[in-house]
Amino acid sequence: MEGEGRRAGTGVVRGVVAVLLLIPCLALLWVPSYTRVTPRLFGFPFFYWYQLAWVLGGAACLAGAYVLTMRLERQRRAR
Repeated sequence: MEGEGRRAGTGVVRGVVAVLLLIPCLALLWVPSYTRVTPRLFGFPFFYWYQLAWVLGGAACLAGAYVLTMRLERQRRAR
């Protein structure tokens, strides 16, 4: 019974990792959501700074996915 709970928890964490990896992809593939000029930031149209902001956002999502994956790997090795 205890092993089943661990596997279910592992599945949930893997699902979270998958979502973290999909967020930046979907945000940038849905082009109609950011094909506009306003609001401007420091003179840059929204189209440009939105994509640039996702460089940082994507890095944060990748870092979160990496941390969760490494935590799962350490737990697996400890067993």
